[in-house]
Amino acid sequence: MLKQQLKAVSSLLSTMTLIGLCVGMTSTLLSLRATIEGFSTMTTGIIMSAYFIGFLFGTTRAPKDIRRVGYIRAFGGLAALASIAVLIQSIWVEPTVWFVARFLSGFAISAMFVIAESWLNTMADNRNRGTMLSVYLVLIYGGLIAGQLILGIADPATFVPFVIIAMLINLSLIPILIAISVEPTTHSPRKVPIRFLLKQAPLGIAAAFIIQACYAMFYGIGPMYAIYIGLSVPQVTIFMAAFIFGGLVLQAPVGLLSDRIDRRMVLAGVAAVGSIAALVLSQLDGTTPLLIFFFMAILGGCLLPVYSLAMAHTNDYLETDQMIGATGSIIKVGGIGAIIGAPSVAALMQFGAVEAFFFLIAGLTLTISLYAMYRTTQRAKAKEQSHSVLTNLAPAQLSEELLSSLVEDAGDDQDEDERPHVPVDDAPEIRPSTKPEQD
Repeated sequence: MLKQQLKAVSSLLSTMTLIGLCVGMTSTLLSLRATIEGFSTMTTGIIMSAYFIGFLFGTTRAPKDIRRVGYIRAFGGLAALASIAVLIQSIWVEPTVWFVARFLSGFAISAMFVIAESWLNTMADNRNRGTMLSVYLVLIYGGLIAGQLILGIADPATFVPFVIIAMLINLSLIPILIAISVEPTTHSPRKVPIRFLLKQAPLGIAAAFIIQACYAMFYGIGPMYAIYIGLSVPQVTIFMAAFIFGGLVLQAPVGLLSDRIDRRMVLAGVAAVGSIAALVLSQLDGTTPLLIFFFMAILGGCLLPVYSLAMAHTNDYLETDQMIGATGSIIKVGGIGAIIGAPSVAALMQFGAVEAFFFLIAGLTLTISLYAMYRTTQRAKAKEQSHSVLTNLAPAQLSEELLSSLVEDAGDDQDEDERPHVPVDDAPEIRPSTKPEQD
């Protein structure tokens, strides 16, 4: 059964693997090119933050348009927009233009991930949804790693890598456009306010906010930092790939462990080890590249699972019908953290504190660890921890039900005749959680 379902979505998986490859190449390429062009660290940080602004905007506004024109046409249009944004950056190397182009990229990529996971959720059932999503996410991570390595053989000072990315985005359209598939259907929207989550699961919200800021720092400014400490361009791509590879390897073991013991202790442990790895990296320079790559893999293995742990911890204290709406709220909180992250570390580096890059990451992850341990003293472990191994590996992936939740947030002003009809008797309501609240 699973083999047949994977075969049915093989075209989508091929498409999203190529999209992951493009996403991996683009962020590193722009950071390297900005350094070559002499952009200040602060300017680069602001440019990189535009991607996350666009991403957040895309998850809240694009779903209405997706439901209006259909998934396949929307995907094609968004891919074209992402391709154009990349090509614009190769033609006009100017900070303002790059900021706008990165915003457009974030908007397009976020909506494309909405479509992708919607498709997977439609094709899967409850018995194999986790396995199908794990295959999907492993392919995404593999694409991210491959993107870093391909960039190592393309000169970032030329237009060639930009054209390669644009070509791959367009190439990714072929499998999904020629496949014979049924478009996903949508269900009635559900909503869980951020204020409710702050009361019900403050650790999950805090961890999502902080770790997304760390992700933005690394993906946005990491390549620039690597150049500063003396790594070559090929070494920078390995520097980035090692981080992602570590997360790919350790995500499943960390997820399995968190399903068996108090998830907060696992969260505290990986954040603490990640903090130590960041401190070690802050003391290394380009003369010890192999040591840097080793600790980068450890850092990625510890930091990349944190977001999924935060998501799972939040779900531990929610009712089933609250989980989808909660995911939308957590994405918004994490998006705000990502917008703040890159400019913050860039501002510190702008004033000569290059070592602040890993010091700041270490401090933030240590904060997560200490707060997680504190929460274990304030509240008992959830009676039933939700099993979510290999789901929500990264903030980009959204479920089809979440799409409906985001539509509700974005479409309060939409006319009633434009909304999908939901019988009153079938419309779900958010019930107050019966699980213990914060002490």
